Amino acid sequence: MKKYIKKKNKSKNYLKIISQIENIRKKNNINWMNILRIAFKYNPKATAKVMSKIYSDDKRIAKLVKKLT
Repeated sequence: MKKYIKKKNKSKNYLKIISQIENIRKKNNINWMNILRIAFKYNPKATAKVMSKIYSDDKRIAKLVKKLT
């Protein structure tokens, strides 16, 4: 019985981490669309700011993925 509970808790943790990744990805996709808009307007300074946000979110995702492996 204890083994079943442990597996169930582990499964919940994995699902929680996957949900966190999904939420970060949603925000990150918005950032990618913003960078496309900025790039079309040829504004390199604004583009660099959005790229910084994307990079920051990608690092958070990488940390969460490490927990899954």
